[in-house]
Amino acid sequence: MASSNQTPYHPTAKPPKPTSTIASFFSSWKTTNLYYLVACLCIISYFLGAWKRGGTSNIPIITNNNLVSNACAPANDTNLDFNTHHNLKEAGPGGTLNIRTSYPPCDVSFSEYTPCQDAKRSLRFSRERVIYRERHCPEKSEILKCRVPAPYGYKNPFAWPTSRDLAWYANVPHKELTVEKAVQNWIIYEGDKFKFPGGGTMFPNGADAYIDDIGSLINLKDGSIRTAIDTGCGVASWGAYLLSRDILPMSFAPRDTHEAQVQFALERGVPALIGIIASKRLPYPSRAFDMAHCSRCLIPWGKYGGLYLIEVDRVLRPGGYWILSGPPIHWEKHWKGWERTKEDLNAEQTTIENVAKSLCWKKLIEKDDIAIWQKPTNHLNCKVNRKLTQNTPFCPVEDPDKAWYTEMETCLTPLPEVSNVQEIAGGELAKWPERLHAIPPRISRGTVKGITADVFQQDVDLWKKRVSHYKKVNGQLGHAGRYRNVLDMNAYLGGFAAALIDYPLWVMNVVPVEATKVNTLGVIYERGLIGTYQNWCEAMSTYPRTYDLIHADSVFSLYKDRCEMEDILLEMDRILRPEGSVILRDDVDMVIKMKSIADGLEWDSRIVDHEDGPHEREKLLVAVKKYWTAPAS
Repeated sequence: MASSNQTPYHPTAKPPKPTSTIASFFSSWKTTNLYYLVACLCIISYFLGAWKRGGTSNIPIITNNNLVSNACAPANDTNLDFNTHHNLKEAGPGGTLNIRTSYPPCDVSFSEYTPCQDAKRSLRFSRERVIYRERHCPEKSEILKCRVPAPYGYKNPFAWPTSRDLAWYANVPHKELTVEKAVQNWIIYEGDKFKFPGGGTMFPNGADAYIDDIGSLINLKDGSIRTAIDTGCGVASWGAYLLSRDILPMSFAPRDTHEAQVQFALERGVPALIGIIASKRLPYPSRAFDMAHCSRCLIPWGKYGGLYLIEVDRVLRPGGYWILSGPPIHWEKHWKGWERTKEDLNAEQTTIENVAKSLCWKKLIEKDDIAIWQKPTNHLNCKVNRKLTQNTPFCPVEDPDKAWYTEMETCLTPLPEVSNVQEIAGGELAKWPERLHAIPPRISRGTVKGITADVFQQDVDLWKKRVSHYKKVNGQLGHAGRYRNVLDMNAYLGGFAAALIDYPLWVMNVVPVEATKVNTLGVIYERGLIGTYQNWCEAMSTYPRTYDLIHADSVFSLYKDRCEMEDILLEMDRILRPEGSVILRDDVDMVIKMKSIADGLEWDSRIVDHEDGPHEREKLLVAVKKYWTAPAS
């Protein structure tokens, strides 16, 4: 039976140092004699304090950033409300919160602020190759210390799959595309909503019919194609309709004159990032995607020595497909509508064909408005041809997965070595869904330092256990439809995402580039998941209110001596939707500091024990971002 004077338990308590039986015996008489004296002193001190304050008060929860009471609820506590409440009724005016901390709301002009794609800052950079539209992040002195507001009237997005076709106007209040792309069926404004008919510049009959056309040319049904990249995605209708076919897209487009196109994609519940092919590699590993797509994406594929197509080759897996529709494909029919000469379009297509040949791609078919090329499964024959022709040279020995602020080069990224022409470079991938839990080739071939098949399987089991615990902490995690857009800030092998695979959500798996010693993003893609590189000392290439749920495992320990904790948490607040949820896990000392800042961000939060119990130093901070918006004016 526990002693009656035992210290009450709370998750942030440090375990006491053990005392021996002998020491306890010799000290017991001191405890007995001093007990009444200590008790009397405590009672006198209490009443003196109460008299000085003019009464009694509740014991404080936090003092000097240290929890001194049982402020941390057990896993089955229901104090936090993880439900959403602002979906169907007009949201009330925001901006009325009493500011109690040093993190006030930003001005409403920052409601769509993207720090590393800021239009004013971009003007400092070169227009050549649209470099000014790449990432250009603020200096430390320019980082905002305020909370980015949602626009007045913001509502929780529609649940998937309804969100594919509908979005609230108040959430993305931009009508420009409804006018600019009216005849192309991109987007329609009706009442308080936007409708997405699924159309596109090159698929006026809808993305579904367009994907059927592609599916008649290559096999989209047997599980061999799982990951796809859409360059210049518009409102991401191609990616939105791929999802129903168990193909996971990564859509990207710049923040340019097509106002809010990526923001619309995210509001629809489609994976997307702000991005552009200009001078830097795309933030993905080599051999990541099974299929790449461009539908009138306006990327000059033949220019700069084929630089942009060379980059597509780097991120395509061996045997992957590149699909092109729009100029210059089928120019004989469309040249007048494109307001270009036959000679110009013919020359552009010839250049693209030549670049593709120099990459050893095979043109599979050109039918109507669609052309498809296939990357070779290995480079054996390609290397032989290099000795006989003046084709694009192979790149020197380098890390093909290095892709964070890495300059692109006009050289071909070599595939891993093979012993014969039938062998698939880098190893053959299992078909989806077996691919998710099969040992990824990068691991089975020993190319990821320190990670073996046993380590991989242990990670799978670990995250099943952890997600089971998360569902007890946050009951909404197990409810299909509550969360759609999910971010894992330190994904490692993608175990968190894999454990959630049966739910109607997608996870953006981030591998922090400067804080981890092992690059595992290639493994994540080999599992049939998607992700990106990111330095969490900088803002993410996405709009405010992108994610419904953010998960971070040991992120703050990783960045302890690299940047300010408050800046990372402010960025999380920027990209988290109102009433979105957060699950952070870290060392107890970090968690206490995180809790203090979370209170400053006006999140409802609490600290919870590790899944293995209270004696683990690692704790969880679970939180819900409160609903608030900019003022009505």
